[in-house]
Amino acid sequence: MIDKILIVDDSPVARKILKSCIPADKGYELHEADDGTAGLQRFKEVHPSVTFLDITMAHMDGMECLEEIKMLDQDAVVVMCTADIQPKSAQKAENLGAFTMIKKPPSKNVVREVLERVERHLTRAE
Repeated sequence: MIDKILIVDDSPVARKILKSCIPADKGYELHEADDGTAGLQRFKEVHPSVTFLDITMAHMDGMECLEEIKMLDQDAVVVMCTADIQPKSAQKAENLGAFTMIKKPPSKNVVREVLERVERHLTRAE
């Protein structure tokens, strides 16, 4: 079951858009971080059910952060977010263990669908 969601993006606007796509009626506890380094720290503190992670950020980019998260928890569910999905980065994210990749800005339907897939994945894993 999804209870905590972490959103890691250096753009406050992108974080706000993503938050607005997450169903408010599900009671999810939302957490945010504004770069990969802060995101990794929040991941350690919060232990989210799912992390939405921007690829292009200062200090530590999303791929580095994904790699660090997976070293801490190989079962972590991480959804990569990017404005420009390139086959090379999609392959790298998959190789590093990303759950999926979505295009920014996301639609409510895409986010809802991803959360439903995560919910099914977590239910099977229990």
